[in-house]
Amino acid sequence: MRIIKDSTDFRLEENTVVAIGKFDGVHKGHEKIIRRMRGFKEQGLKLAIFTFSSPPGFVTSKTHQKVITTTEEKRRIFETFGVDYLIEFPFFEKTAAIAPADFIEDILLYRMRARALVCGPDLRYGYKGRGDIRLLKSYEKEGEFTAHVVEKELWRGEEISSSRIREQILSGSIEEANSMLVMPFMFFGEVVHGRRLGRTIGMPTVNLLPDTEKLMPPSGVYYSKVRHLDTEYRSITNIGTKPTIVKKDGREEPVKGVETYIYNFNDEIYGDQLLVFILSFVRPEINFGSIEALKEGMRRDIEKGREWHREHF
Repeated sequence: MRIIKDSTDFRLEENTVVAIGKFDGVHKGHEKIIRRMRGFKEQGLKLAIFTFSSPPGFVTSKTHQKVITTTEEKRRIFETFGVDYLIEFPFFEKTAAIAPADFIEDILLYRMRARALVCGPDLRYGYKGRGDIRLLKSYEKEGEFTAHVVEKELWRGEEISSSRIREQILSGSIEEANSMLVMPFMFFGEVVHGRRLGRTIGMPTVNLLPDTEKLMPPSGVYYSKVRHLDTEYRSITNIGTKPTIVKKDGREEPVKGVETYIYNFNDEIYGDQLLVFILSFVRPEINFGSIEALKEGMRRDIEKGREWHREHF
């Protein structure tokens, strides 16, 4: 997959079928669009995704909403979909002001060499989202460009959306969120040093510091799985402020981190990249009164986790 980021000056080398969107929380509605795009492979078109390098809402409304899926996480998901080109378009005042017709003519048809576009019925683009399906259809010409609308995917009788997924994550309803997502809610990052407390009590863990833009579920313990290199392992994860310590102005300060115990795994993987998939909420965070109480609590969580994984995977 070729990634083009932070540039407005590009032109693809091949004709494409395109999907446009924020793709925050890559969900089953997005998957439905990409499945339709694959049908154009037979016509020699490459799959191209047009998204943004930063959330548009931050520029248009000056609000800064945490993301369900970070840039790095989206890249990994799109690669598994077989996407050929990923355009991470810079979004700032000037690019936000592009007129809808200019977006179609300059970016879509010229720079992306789009011969087909697949989208949902509510697609908006260009200045203040004034571009719509009707305008796209006006550019259709047989053999040169066509626009195709895919109806929304439903979950429990309602349309799947990033806002619905966000609500489930924030409430700790991870299994419900995962029912709408293409891949389970995830954290991607580099394994960093923590307090090494787990190792001292015979239960070594790996620690990630989430991207500062990442939406965080409630603190607590979750059943999980991790992907290291090309191998997946069963695991149990604690999300909270205690596991990881970072240096700040010469002092050690706690930050909210992701600490994971991987069953039957003792490799040293500091500095490696890791994917942690959050599967199910277990319990809220507990302030144990002693090391022994902590050790006993972790032991119980791990044993229950083994049983849960045996039943579900």
